[in-house]
Amino acid sequence: MTAAELAPSAPKARWPIILAVVLTAVLEVLDSTIVNVALPHMKAAFGITNEQTIWILTSYIVASVVVMPLTGFFVRMFGRRRLITTAILGFMLFSALCGLSQSVEMIVFCRLGQGLFGAFLIPLSQSILFDSFPREKRGQAMALFGLGVVVAPVLGPTLGAILTETFSWRAVFYVNLPIAGFALLMISGELKKEDSKKVYIDWVGLGLMVFMIGALQLMLDQGQSHDWFASPLIQISGFIAVVSGLFFVVRGWGLKRNIVDFSLLTDRSFAGANVAMMGFGVAMFGTLAVLPLFVQGLLGYPVLEAGYLFMPRGIAAGFSMVVTGAVLVNRVDPRLLVAIGLGLTGYGNLMLASLNLNAGFWDLALPGVVAGFGMGLFFVPMSTLAFQNIGPDKQDEASGIYGVTRSLGSSIGIAIIGWQVAARTQFHWATLSASLTAYNPAVHAYLAPLGLTAQSAPGAAQLSAQVAAQASMLAFQDAFWLTGWAAFAMLPVVLILQRPKTGSKAAPVH
Repeated sequence: MTAAELAPSAPKARWPIILAVVLTAVLEVLDSTIVNVALPHMKAAFGITNEQTIWILTSYIVASVVVMPLTGFFVRMFGRRRLITTAILGFMLFSALCGLSQSVEMIVFCRLGQGLFGAFLIPLSQSILFDSFPREKRGQAMALFGLGVVVAPVLGPTLGAILTETFSWRAVFYVNLPIAGFALLMISGELKKEDSKKVYIDWVGLGLMVFMIGALQLMLDQGQSHDWFASPLIQISGFIAVVSGLFFVVRGWGLKRNIVDFSLLTDRSFAGANVAMMGFGVAMFGTLAVLPLFVQGLLGYPVLEAGYLFMPRGIAAGFSMVVTGAVLVNRVDPRLLVAIGLGLTGYGNLMLASLNLNAGFWDLALPGVVAGFGMGLFFVPMSTLAFQNIGPDKQDEASGIYGVTRSLGSSIGIAIIGWQVAARTQFHWATLSASLTAYNPAVHAYLAPLGLTAQSAPGAAQLSAQVAAQASMLAFQDAFWLTGWAAFAMLPVVLILQRPKTGSKAAPVH
């Protein structure tokens, strides 16, 4: 029997609910990137520091990552319908409050609320979609899901730029309200009601998990601004993450009623997919995080034009997902598609690493198109491979774990690439500055056409600006090179994955 046939509360494959759950997934991932371009406006409005501005981003991510693994637990306690409707209502409420915020303290608190409720949206959307499609059509389900989960964060900066420039930074929060309201109306009329159940709460496991993920996320988010392990805050966070993580895994591995079911990771396809998804998160989200800094901060593109640079990537990713889910995933070995997707993503990032300060629009957009095609080829078959042996009673919990892996991969990618850009900029500045002397013929050759000399103040300023720009350019090249090879490094994981069973009959659920 298929997973959909076995699931007692599985909804029928009706398009209203399919559209509704895709929209709810869009809500969660869109808010992780749409706010980025509005941050300078928030900084000016509240008169806050860069570090306080970062908390507007990280508060949402920390809350989301901590709560997401508990999706299966809360589904057992409240049922899917009650949980997802509550999550959407809570997300709407805190989105409205974010837009109404008059202080940085209030907006950080409201972003925490957004993250707490939004954490359930992606895992629940994924498991509902799985139950809405028979096993042989899960590729189509993941193509629809991927349009929200992968394309939305790519296009988030574009939408955020348009809303911010046309209206104000508050519009990036208000835009959630009509989307969430529409999704809520459709879900309320389609999902079957479920009775509440009394479940055992593993308080010790819950506490260990919260400390582990919370401390790890805090370390990743604040590491760069606090000079990493030179800071007592990062040292303490790292210590708490390691110790609580060890206790959580050792204690809960053989415990049947652990807050998270570790037996899911004994399935090699699910375990391998989580590793590959984390590496892919580093490659994709690490690149997306620094691209606005590269395009706007270094190359000087206006906000709207910088936002438009993401559109070709998003269109390519959407097209790739539709074709992969509707045509390729049932005709080609999904593992081969995953490998090609990783290769294209890595190659697109390496194309960015070859750019210089004179890069034009399509020099920047074309690598995004290549990587966008890779996203679709990776995401759709990887999701079907990950859940091929997961029974319907474990799908909500497995989706929560899978979502956390994606989020942690993106956080690790953002942290590593941000640190790489800062550290390599200093390195290249020192290297380039060492050769700038009054006796270097190249210095005279550069300044002479400008009517300047190395000994004059304007000449020294011109040299300093040029060195700073070149040092930053080389640092971004190093960062894009790293994200490219992060994708290539996941290729061996493909060998771990099982090939889905084919034939007229669906594979049995284990």
